[in-house]
Amino acid sequence: MRDGYAGLTTNAVAELAGVSVGSLYQYFPNKDALVTALIAEHVDTTMTRFRSDAASLFALPVERAIPRFVHIMIEMHRADPALHRVFAEQLPLGAFPRLESSIKEGTALARAYLEAHKAELIVKDLDVAAFLIVQTVDTLTHAAVIMRPELLETPSLENELVACLVRYLKGS
Repeated sequence: MRDGYAGLTTNAVAELAGVSVGSLYQYFPNKDALVTALIAEHVDTTMTRFRSDAASLFALPVERAIPRFVHIMIEMHRADPALHRVFAEQLPLGAFPRLESSIKEGTALARAYLEAHKAELIVKDLDVAAFLIVQTVDTLTHAAVIMRPELLETPSLENELVACLVRYLKGS
């Protein structure tokens, strides 16, 4: 998707893949099906990594788990920021169900973590806290990809997000 969503054509993809456009159409009937498959592959890869890393976070106290979680999220967005930019800026709304399901899964994992560590927390509504944590990190990381990609390469964004979330959860 070098040329963005608008510049993507099935003819160009077929040529790049070294197959006929007819062969491509056997698997992907149109551009949206192709992009949906690309999103699905991206989400599956990301969520596999996240699930693997999330398991190790459950044993950590909040002040160690949050920095690790934020680092993982920023690291995942550092991988192919141009693709993340296209996803965030150019895709039609109908392309997002797979992304939405990954956010719901991430929020459920965050909720389970918070439940296991509620004795450490000052927040009381763990559903809202899980939503806020995941949305804060995801939204700000995507904003950095789009508006300030250099922030993904410095410790500043990561450090400030961690400070914000730990203070929110622990009050200190």
